[in-house]
Amino acid sequence: MECDVYKSVKRENYYLYVAAGEGLNRVPEALLKQFGEVEKALTFELTPERRLAREDAEQVISNLESQGYHLQLPPADDRFR
Repeated sequence: MECDVYKSVKRENYYLYVAAGEGLNRVPEALLKQFGEVEKALTFELTPERRLAREDAEQVISNLESQGYHLQLPPADDRFR
């Protein structure tokens, strides 16, 4: 599956994964408002075997198929654990 990744200009380390070519059409309006201005970060081929830095590829694919997007949040701050 070809995947586009958008990053939030407003919020550091917030990313939205969507199927390439669909844009942000399936992302809920409320989430887009919180996300703020976006810019396209990259496009890549997403497969279940693909290693992603912070996400599980199979979970991303599942979310894209079921809800049309995958939200990647910033890593948890270890100082608060």
